[in-house]
Amino acid sequence: MVSRTLLMIPGPVEVDPEVLEAIARPPLSHMSTAFAALMQEALAGLKEAFDALDGQPFLIAGSGTLAMEMALANLVEPGDRVVVVDTGYFAARMAELAEWLEAQVIRVAAEPGALPDDAQIESALRGGAKILTITHVDTSTGVVAPVERWTALAHRYGALVVVDGVCAVGGQRFHQTPWEVDVALTGSQKALAVPPGLAIVVARPAALEVYHQRRTRTRSYYVDWGKWLPVMEAYQAGRPAYFATPAVNLVAAMVASLRRIRVEGMEARWARHERIARSFRAGLRAMELELVPRDPSWTAVTLSVIYYPDGIDDRLLREIEAAGVTVAGAIHPALRGRSFRVGHMGEIGLPALLQTLSAIEIALRRLGHAVSPGAGVAAAQAEWTREAGA
Repeated sequence: MVSRTLLMIPGPVEVDPEVLEAIARPPLSHMSTAFAALMQEALAGLKEAFDALDGQPFLIAGSGTLAMEMALANLVEPGDRVVVVDTGYFAARMAELAEWLEAQVIRVAAEPGALPDDAQIESALRGGAKILTITHVDTSTGVVAPVERWTALAHRYGALVVVDGVCAVGGQRFHQTPWEVDVALTGSQKALAVPPGLAIVVARPAALEVYHQRRTRTRSYYVDWGKWLPVMEAYQAGRPAYFATPAVNLVAAMVASLRRIRVEGMEARWARHERIARSFRAGLRAMELELVPRDPSWTAVTLSVIYYPDGIDDRLLREIEAAGVTVAGAIHPALRGRSFRVGHMGEIGLPALLQTLSAIEIALRRLGHAVSPGAGVAAAQAEWTREAGA
């Protein structure tokens, strides 16, 4: 076998063998009843994962960025006022997309690791905003946004809410319909634990109604909901349909993953991610490593963004990889060369956690940073065991 490191970046993530086996099967015809049945199951499973039984899922070939574009392109018309809560690199991308669509964009920004005040968001909404965008977990900072609270605030001013859940859905607790989020989106390669290549958007009735009332044509042919709605509705009825060729093997992989998620249960899955995050961070504290989020309540459970200790730089990434684990460097401009990122979402459990902490310890020691051997691993084990007995 080709040797490989444990993949602990914030996506793509480690994938279960059952999911890989589904990809390896011979492709089905995209117009077959067998594939229609797979799509029917996938769309139903996504409603459960998003907690959006009144939502309309769209499952198309593409990346998380395409999902972002699909969400905005169908709602935004030139001149619309869009308020973007800018908590990092990918929130800024949402603003760029809205500007590309010729929206009037108001950014409500925070320093890396922080959240803006509710009052700042409310002030921006007062001007008659059509849409508020929220990045549930910004992959560049590890900050988690209070989606439920900000959604209620947006609706008070008549704005639709679009939530970028790329680094959240399937790992970070989320309830699209109960929280009244109008549109939510993700990609396959994060907490849903499927390889990259599927863009996922779930739109609820208010958003679909705004789409149907557009005065201008959607400024993207491929992501236009009008092209995809008849296809998705046919799949939900178990019938083949066509607009553009779907990623048939990735859909089969998505079904395999959603079956695993259904067996685990969303509540248990969220709780597992929370437990993993607490145990991992106990290990980081034992190594005296500091997280970028400035408040524990602002810290996501799907990844950790960690400052380098004094005297340590991006060489740490190579040393961690040499110790058997792949982690990611910083992507936020203000954090480059100062921090690194570890994803802990999807199918992982305690063994991957301990291997990652061990690799970080080894790497730090190789670079001359004083770390007691096994301190992080022992602290994570203790936290994991404490929770088991709670």
